[in-house]
Amino acid sequence: MPWQRVQGRACTGPCRPGRMGRTTAYRSEPENATPMKTLVPPELEAYAETHSMPESEICRRLREETFRTMDCPQMCVGPLEGAFLKILARMVSAMRVLDIGTFTGYSALCFAEVLPPGGAVVTCDIDPVATALARRFFAESPVGSKIDLRLGPALETMSGLAGPFDVVFIDADKVNYVKYFQRAMDLLSDRGVIVADNVLWNGEVVRHPPPDATTAAIQEFNRVVRHDPRVDTVMLTVRDGIALIVPKSRAR
Repeated sequence: MPWQRVQGRACTGPCRPGRMGRTTAYRSEPENATPMKTLVPPELEAYAETHSMPESEICRRLREETFRTMDCPQMCVGPLEGAFLKILARMVSAMRVLDIGTFTGYSALCFAEVLPPGGAVVTCDIDPVATALARRFFAESPVGSKIDLRLGPALETMSGLAGPFDVVFIDADKVNYVKYFQRAMDLLSDRGVIVADNVLWNGEVVRHPPPDATTAAIQEFNRVVRHDPRVDTVMLTVRDGIALIVPKSRAR
């Protein structure tokens, strides 16, 4: 079963408790936790990565170090989803991005690499160890100055922010997804889009009753978004499932 970080990202694979001093950031789950399921065959996933926008050299190094040194490295969005986020930011001509759930900074770097001069990424997390790695790579990157990392509970960070943001990427603790979505709607620009990660939650979302509180939270988020009269949404089977959420007012 997935591990769940509180007000941070969620791990869908077998974590290694005790490394990097981060055991208190996770709720206990069985030792026989299974890896994140592949929604498409691995060879097709690799093919899609090969035929998509390549990751930058610094993102590659960050990803490799994340997998070498961090608990739950699966929380890193990786090259295919990173390319998707970059293309999406370019499609909406994003200037400001809100990245909810920094982890080691891969998604924040992806956004920063495609923002024009004057663009900015606000990214937030509660994990001082993971964000220390993120800060190191931000400092090395030529676009690192575009990134504003806030350490603290995401809901508190969001309550102190002023919009508008052109992209809001939700990839933090699942029990607060609905709250993140509601606040993101307040912060979204007229051309903005909300992106929510892990909405298929290792395939567990089809189980009724849900096997755990985290799955139930994701199911509730998916229901809330689908029936919110303010938005249109589409769910994509990229990695662990991505929801794209767009205000209906844009079509008028």
